[in-house]
Amino acid sequence: MRKVISFIILCFIFIWTYNLFINNIITLEEVKEKPYKGIIRIWDKPWDSITKGNHQEWLREKIRTFERRNPGVYIELTTIDKDSLNSSLSDNNISLADIPDIVPVNPNFRDFNILEPLDEYFTKEEVEQFKHQVLKSVKYNDSLVAVPIGVSTYVMYINLDKFNERGVSPPTNGNWTYEEFVDVLKKLTYDSDNDGITDEYGFIADIGNTYHIWGIILSDGSELFNRKRIEYNFYGEKAIRGLEKVIDLKEKYRVVPDYFGIINEKDVWELFYKDQKIAIAINGAWASKYLDQLYGNGEGFNFDIANYPTGNKELPIVLSDQVISYGVIKKEDPKKTEMCVKFLKFLTNEFNQRSLEKLGLFTVNRGIKDMYMDNIKMKRIEESMVYTEYIPFMDNWEDIIAIVQEEIRNAILGKKASYEAIEDAKIEIDKIKNKN
Repeated sequence: MRKVISFIILCFIFIWTYNLFINNIITLEEVKEKPYKGIIRIWDKPWDSITKGNHQEWLREKIRTFERRNPGVYIELTTIDKDSLNSSLSDNNISLADIPDIVPVNPNFRDFNILEPLDEYFTKEEVEQFKHQVLKSVKYNDSLVAVPIGVSTYVMYINLDKFNERGVSPPTNGNWTYEEFVDVLKKLTYDSDNDGITDEYGFIADIGNTYHIWGIILSDGSELFNRKRIEYNFYGEKAIRGLEKVIDLKEKYRVVPDYFGIINEKDVWELFYKDQKIAIAINGAWASKYLDQLYGNGEGFNFDIANYPTGNKELPIVLSDQVISYGVIKKEDPKKTEMCVKFLKFLTNEFNQRSLEKLGLFTVNRGIKDMYMDNIKMKRIEESMVYTEYIPFMDNWEDIIAIVQEEIRNAILGKKASYEAIEDAKIEIDKIKNKN
């Protein structure tokens, strides 16, 4: 009996000691570290080429909400132009305190190695929420180095009033082959005042500063970059054939002005919407809302949208760099990095993604499918985004694309044969690759 009583007493002492001391120690050890509190600096550059709207106010509104939900966190937003951003981030003399924490990232970013790999901050489920084509475009060396916030694309805009004046039917459901496209352009190119000089043209596009024309160049199956190896890949017979399709618009069919290949993006757009001397032009999705406003105010014209003409690939192709994404600069404070990622994740939640509709942008969340239900044209643009290929992150891409765009211009202006332009571009780009 005494042994039983002694055993009970020993058990009681052990349980009491465990609850009083050991359990308290374990509880103390399990206390989570306090989250980062302090200032987070964001440098951002204008989104004018993508939204033509007040995106800064949208971002400031999200910052204010995030600060309220995370007391002690203050986010400073500074607008900076592209050149100043690149020069500052590459300045070896700049102090750590002066470097921002979050920066905009696109294919022209100068040094992806200064960005924090973000894979460990995302669960598999969180990664799966992103549209796959968008997710691929924000990786560098197979690591997630930026968080996509919004996307856009390019489409062809057609002046329906001009189509009707000339008795030309727009493409059925916005789809046409290259041959059908050329046939339409011929009918829309003419001398409007009978002075012997053609002054109305079917089409024009910018060459050199945008990816507007690449949907035609790639329509026969060539690639500007290899999607598996993530490297420049524009050469060979398909590339030559695609480039000649663009050259033929000027030299063979004469459905574009003589200054095609010289005129810049701004002047192209003004010829289309302001002077109305061009029947078809290419621009970002933001232009749909803008043209709707002009038409509603009695200043514009009736318009519609169309896909890029198809070639041997039999699907419309769109090449775009219009992914808005942000990366986190590598620093020595993991708690701060975690808070930066938390903010970027916040921008991708369902409520904030739906609010992109105000800016004429599209969601990066593949689970959201009911945006722009009241805007037929924007809904059609959103549905056509399955054809869009986004430029991935590659070293020296800004230099590479400048070389190839210049050679394409040389070919269009008749300074070089198509095969010479493509070969010369490859030679110069190989020199860049061999330096690294």
